[in-house]
Amino acid sequence: MVLSGAEIVVRCLQEEKVEYVFGYPGGAVLFLYDALFNQDKVKHVLVRHEQAAVHAADGFSRSTSKVGVALVTSGPGATNAVTGIATAYCDSIPMVIISGQVPTAAIGQDAFQEVDTVGITRPCVKHTFLVKDVREVASTIKKAFHIARTGRPGPVLVDIPKDVTMHKCEFEYPEDIVMRSYNPVTKGHQGQIRKAVQLLLEARRPMIYTGGGAILSDAAEQLTRLTRLLGMPITNTLMGLGGYPASDRQYLGMPGMHGTYEANMAMHYSDVLLAIGARFDDRVIGNPDHFAEEPRKIIHLDIDPSSISKRVKVDVPIVGDVREVLEQMIQQIESAPARPNADALESWWKQIDDWRSRDCMKYRNSDEIIKPQFVVQKLWEVTGGDAIITSDVGQHQMWAAQYYRFDKPRRWLNSGGLGTMGVGLPYAMGAQLAHPGAPVACITGEASIQMNIQELSTCKQFRLPIKICNLNNRFLGMVRQWQQLFHGGRYSESYMDSLPDFAKLAESYGHIGLRVDKPGDVEGALREAFARKDDLVFLDFQVDRTENVYPMVQGGKGLTDMILSAEDL
Repeated sequence: MVLSGAEIVVRCLQEEKVEYVFGYPGGAVLFLYDALFNQDKVKHVLVRHEQAAVHAADGFSRSTSKVGVALVTSGPGATNAVTGIATAYCDSIPMVIISGQVPTAAIGQDAFQEVDTVGITRPCVKHTFLVKDVREVASTIKKAFHIARTGRPGPVLVDIPKDVTMHKCEFEYPEDIVMRSYNPVTKGHQGQIRKAVQLLLEARRPMIYTGGGAILSDAAEQLTRLTRLLGMPITNTLMGLGGYPASDRQYLGMPGMHGTYEANMAMHYSDVLLAIGARFDDRVIGNPDHFAEEPRKIIHLDIDPSSISKRVKVDVPIVGDVREVLEQMIQQIESAPARPNADALESWWKQIDDWRSRDCMKYRNSDEIIKPQFVVQKLWEVTGGDAIITSDVGQHQMWAAQYYRFDKPRRWLNSGGLGTMGVGLPYAMGAQLAHPGAPVACITGEASIQMNIQELSTCKQFRLPIKICNLNNRFLGMVRQWQQLFHGGRYSESYMDSLPDFAKLAESYGHIGLRVDKPGDVEGALREAFARKDDLVFLDFQVDRTENVYPMVQGGKGLTDMILSAEDL
């Protein structure tokens, strides 16, 4: 079968069972768009900005475990996509980004809309390809999907010159791919697993610490079995929320800068710490020197060997796929004659319950002004805790993580590593397309939502009934909080003046807009929004301008040096 390069790309997407491509057309990819037009298996979602295309593909992937796909043109199309690519890279999201390029003869000649896409994106992708021969298109696409989804997942960019999409050759899609230099390990070393199990069974103050790797490997079931089998406390990072049910007693809440008192204290004072698919991020353990002061044995399980002992020296490294290694650990624990020390565990739980009694998530509610925490709690109640929640970045992101209790994986989509404002709405678009009947809510702020607010047009075109919860405090909230606490109250450029009327703006795009000013109206507004199953509803909550996110660990401090409330300042 002789096909053009563009037709081959589309056939490859069909072979990979791609459902949606998120993109924006331009001169260098017009033959690709022509090929998309001539088939109906792969659906194209026209966004209004290339950054949103990549974010939407990212959100689709995060909510499904499938490889997200974005399509952009050369030059500004590719550079507009870089923020989305870097966002996915930092959170290890499997994606394939196809970018158009000027014809091969024009590369390096400063042609119209030419940039070195491979060079620009190399630091923030798992791998890049520049395809200069139409005969290499099919094998390259196959490699791109293989690399994106295996090992530590990540975005892979395929840059295709315009003339390559025009040229023709015989099409044959490879059934398998063999890459001599790329063979990620999946099964853990049995000897290392035995050492880990022995340490866990002998521990007196054990702690399980899990990150995004537990979600990406779809290991929530195995993680839950292991944790309940051992009877030990567990914490999930911002990227790991939903990996273990937040409603379970063994769950201590999120750790780190805005984590719970009990999670941070248990992390710090544990004698055996089992780290699963986590990387000891600076926002999780604070100052590494302070963290190292307390003696403990650390077991670190991760698919990526470069993440192990990168920030914290570990005692038992285990390289492998989280789900497979947890299965191996469970088998060894179940067959072991010993069991965890019951007396030591009982004493450890008493200490944890004492820390938990501090009730660090308590806040002062009000009958006069809407508290942002209250909005998130009501959202959790109205949705029964079973919605897909996306967030942008800032105070609202932390309140969402703290007060919406995630019991299932892939219900929480946010930018953890790069901290990208503007992801919330495109994430929700990708998630809604992936789960047409599911309730999807985007928790955002008045600054973040404006970074990709043009996507309200995409939502109208594709009839996406997303519910947007705008926690509007008329400030760059997290910036203001830091300026208040650590910069003498000098609010330099953190005030959001000249804001639009968001309810009317949503209506101008053809959606429903609601402004909510009183605490007593919060629940009713949320119920009305979710009752409108076919409509996008923009809820503009006028929340307390001065509310801060607590608990808090100041940058550079240790986990035990926590500010629990304004009274601690």
